[in-house]
Amino acid sequence: MNWSDEITRAAMRIAPYARRTPVLQVPLSGVEHAVEIKLEQMQHTGSFKARGAFNTLLSSDVPKAGLVAASGGNHGAAVAYAASKLGHKAHIFVPEMAGPAKIALIERTGAELSVVAGEYVNAMAAAQEYEARTGAMQVHAYDAPATVAGQGTCLAEWEDQGLQADTVLIAVGGGGLIAGALAWLAGRRKVVAVEPETSCALHAALLAGRPVDVEVSGIAANALGARRVGDICFDLAQADNVQSVLVTDEAIVQAQKLLWRELRLLVEPAGATALAALISGAYGPQPDERLAVLLCGGNIAPEPI
Repeated sequence: MNWSDEITRAAMRIAPYARRTPVLQVPLSGVEHAVEIKLEQMQHTGSFKARGAFNTLLSSDVPKAGLVAASGGNHGAAVAYAASKLGHKAHIFVPEMAGPAKIALIERTGAELSVVAGEYVNAMAAAQEYEARTGAMQVHAYDAPATVAGQGTCLAEWEDQGLQADTVLIAVGGGGLIAGALAWLAGRRKVVAVEPETSCALHAALLAGRPVDVEVSGIAANALGARRVGDICFDLAQADNVQSVLVTDEAIVQAQKLLWRELRLLVEPAGATALAALISGAYGPQPDERLAVLLCGGNIAPEPI
C-alpha cells in the first residue's frame, strides 16, 4: 500500500470536517529543551479519533443499517459524531471502564449506546454480534487501513505547520495513531512509542515478535487499554524499529499536572502519556535532539464543569 497517497487523499477528504489543531513550542519544567506540542485534544470530540472516523465514513458505502463501533470511549464518540454530521445512524458499544465523561459525550451525539460489562474486548464482542445480526458497518478503532490513513493526517498536518522535531513521542493503545504517524513519516523522523506499564500491547508484541494478548489496567486504560495491538501498527513499528518505552501511572499524573500548571491544558491520562516519558526519564533524549509530543486526548473525567 502506498501510505503517502492514502493519507494525502484522506487529508483532502476530511478537510471540511476535521479541525486543524494548534501547535505550540514551549519550555517545560524538567525538559531541557523546548518541546513542540500538537494539541490534538482540541479535535472534535476531544481526540484525534475524529480523523479516522470521518475518513472511514467518507470513503465507504454505509449501509441502511448504519454503523457500529466498539470503543473505550474516544473512538465511539468520534464515530457517533461523524455519523451525526454525515446523516448516518450509529450504535456504539463501550465497556463500563469508559467512564462517565466519555459515556456522556457519546450520548450527546444522539447515537444509540450500549454499556457492556468488562473491558474493551467485551464491547468488541458485542459490537461484532450486532454487526452480524443487523448488517451494520463495523468501524474499527485502530486496525483498518481507512482508520490508519485518517490518523496519519495528523502528522501530515503537523509537518505542514512546520514541524521541526527530530523525534516525535506518541502514546499507544491499539496503535492507530502511531501507525498513521509511521505510515506518513516513513522513517524521516524518529517515532517513540509510549505506553503505560499496565497497558502495553505494542511493547509486548515487539518483545514477542508478534501481536500477543496482554492484561489491561491503570488510569489510561479507557483510552490505551487495547488487549492486543493492531496488525497494521505492529508491522509498521517492527519495520521502523520503533523504540518503545513504558511509563508509570504516577508519571502520567505528573504530566497531566504539569500541562495544567504551566500551560493551563486539561488532558486525560492518555493525552499526557507521551509527555510522561520525557518528564520521568523513560525516554532520555540526546543533548541536541529536537523533541515533539502529541497530546492525543482531552476527555478528562470528571469534566471540569
